[in-house]
Amino acid sequence: MGDINIIGVQMDFGASKRGVSMGPAAIRFGGVCEGLERLGYTVHDLGDIVPPPAGDSGKNMHNYQQVMEVNRRLYHSVLASLENGRLPVVLGGDHSIAAGSISAVSKFYEDRGGVGVIWIDAHGDWNNEESSPSGNMHGMPFSAVCGGGPECMVNFGQGPAYVDAARCVQIGGRDIDSGERLRMKAAGVTVFPINVIDQLGMGEVIRRAIAIAGEGTAGIHLSFDVDAITPESAPGTGTVVHSGLTVREAFLAVETLAESGRVVSLDMVEVNPILDIRNKTGILASELILSALGKSVY
Repeated sequence: MGDINIIGVQMDFGASKRGVSMGPAAIRFGGVCEGLERLGYTVHDLGDIVPPPAGDSGKNMHNYQQVMEVNRRLYHSVLASLENGRLPVVLGGDHSIAAGSISAVSKFYEDRGGVGVIWIDAHGDWNNEESSPSGNMHGMPFSAVCGGGPECMVNFGQGPAYVDAARCVQIGGRDIDSGERLRMKAAGVTVFPINVIDQLGMGEVIRRAIAIAGEGTAGIHLSFDVDAITPESAPGTGTVVHSGLTVREAFLAVETLAESGRVVSLDMVEVNPILDIRNKTGILASELILSALGKSVY
């Protein structure tokens, strides 16, 4: 099946609540490494990136120095994984870490058609330092990787390779700020909010998303925030929003992505064990990763 690098990121400085830094351990306890090995992959667990305990903070970008340093280190780890022919699986940690992982994937494939991004999340994460109502940087990475700022999340002196927003798809949004909604429309991101999923069905939505993100690109980066799933099924996350994706809708999305053969990298983020019930969300996150990488029901 190939080689996989597991990269944990003990990051919660981008979020409003602490505890999501323990997400990588929860997902590992959920059986992700053993499950990938059963699928036939050779798994290399690289351990966790740990942020510095303190750093500069700003009114509109809380803890920006720690967020920037973690993304810089993650960028180099993901880039090295790809250069060594290993698919990077990043375990979060809050969603600010996607700025580092996607920056690396986009840079690696820059001269091969670039990458598309499928972003499954209750939130848009398309704010920057000027539009954010909270200043929490886990609401900014999708904007950052497409060149909409904050620049410090993606520019580590390497010359960022921004993702083409026309190749980006947001799925499951149901708590998108009015300002970021305008920014997403202006950038040309395709959004399938929860009401459109209700109308079309997840099967049709994910097929359209794969066409948008996958056709004409080197592959698709999947960035999956567990708060996309309705909180009754995924209670262990910090920014819950009612009436989300069902578990089966979430699995159908990742199973269809696996069948496409287009996934080149992925993040699984925002698992917060402090808020969870007997690691229910950590186990679900682990199983979603396995399904995104080929585990089938039959």
